[in-house]
Amino acid sequence: MKRILLLAVASLSLAGCEPASVGDTAAAADEQGINSLYQVIEDSVLAYEIGVEWIRSGDRERGRTEIRHAIDRLATAGNTCARTTGCEPQRFMAAYSNLLTLRSDVLARAAEDYVELEPGDAFEEISLVPAQTGVQTSIRRLNGQDLAEIIELNSLVNAALNDWLTWMRPSLIDAYENYMHLRHLMWPVYEEAGLPEALLFGILAKESGGRVHSVSRAGAAGPLQFMHHTGRRFGLATEDGFDLRFDPAAATRANVAYLQERFAQLDDNLELALAAYNGGEGRVQRITRGVADPRFWDPEIFGQLPKETQEYVPYVLAAAWLFLHPEDYGLGFPVLQPVTTGLRLQAPITLSELAICLGQEGSRSGWFRTLRNLNPRLEHNARLPAGSEIQVPDALVDRYRAHCVAGQRIARARELHEAQEYRRAFRAPRIYTVRSGDTLSTIAHGQRCPSADAIAETNGITGPRYLIRPGQQLKLFGCDS
Repeated sequence: MKRILLLAVASLSLAGCEPASVGDTAAAADEQGINSLYQVIEDSVLAYEIGVEWIRSGDRERGRTEIRHAIDRLATAGNTCARTTGCEPQRFMAAYSNLLTLRSDVLARAAEDYVELEPGDAFEEISLVPAQTGVQTSIRRLNGQDLAEIIELNSLVNAALNDWLTWMRPSLIDAYENYMHLRHLMWPVYEEAGLPEALLFGILAKESGGRVHSVSRAGAAGPLQFMHHTGRRFGLATEDGFDLRFDPAAATRANVAYLQERFAQLDDNLELALAAYNGGEGRVQRITRGVADPRFWDPEIFGQLPKETQEYVPYVLAAAWLFLHPEDYGLGFPVLQPVTTGLRLQAPITLSELAICLGQEGSRSGWFRTLRNLNPRLEHNARLPAGSEIQVPDALVDRYRAHCVAGQRIARARELHEAQEYRRAFRAPRIYTVRSGDTLSTIAHGQRCPSADAIAETNGITGPRYLIRPGQQLKLFGCDS
């Protein structure tokens, strides 16, 4: 409507041969600026979709870069919109929500939970300091009190125990195995701060299951699932192109700093600190403001928290409880005391090939996840040159020399890797810019694509006319040209 009025004013001015007023010119400029911001939505969505397709086709690094740039552009334009009179920020919010939904199946691959931490005002390096309340260095103690005495085994925690011990038991055991291989990187940070190891495990089990490269629907990343802005606030910036949220030791330092800040703010209340970790400290502060002796389990507080946070806190407490008392529930965690060592590669190899030629001995599910977790800066399909040093469990060194330098296993692993490369090349999307006179049929024929219908379906082009316009960008799959 606003644009129609502006056009009408412009028409009247021209009819009377009168120059446009300063106000009219400013209004037109505002409208043009707002439309430019809205155009960013369309451009960002297209770039985001391209990034998702790259990930789906196997090129995760290129896909992540494309997605990150798209999100940054969308966020910047959204912030500008929020400060611009007449611009509708809800358009950007809706676009962002749609993009997260689009990415969830590709990046999360399964229903993963996430933390939604509120962004700080500025990037700030937080140094790790021991807690100031006389905390003892122990795997069990928090603020001088045994964690087992702090955890309240009420019906909600017991219900979470039931889930961990039934349909979630495989996930809990996987998390424990992953954690034991990461323990030398994460536990010393908690130990230095005087925080109980069981709490670290409980958070890790619920957040990522010990999968260092985990990314949630909401964009939380890493073993302890920090959102981008909160990660930067606690020192998890980008270092030489690597997102430090994926670094187990750095993420643990950020986690400790965040919890210590919440403990100081919430009178050492563990449940509320965990609720803030999941639901945002601002929300918890608002809910508890003015409440004498606030408690997470208080119906007045509990009822105002998101359903996800209501479930998150009991799950973390239950996993921590099981870490301390596995024998009471017939729970058998793997007996692991892994020692990590540096392995110098004798020949070029990828982590994926290495996981295949090492076999499965000594691990219930193979060594791929462990290799990825211990070498978070490396892409699993990137070929590492001879002489590169990687981190591996000590027990794998002899097996590497026996099976991964020469012989049938490494030959098969390379053959499988080449097949994956072929599949990636075959499935990788190409972008075609529509030219004047093009139709879907001529594009399909000229680019040697499977069919015009396939192009239409991929790009959301509907009949009966299947209209395309010059300059439009189409994603093409399976085309040979």
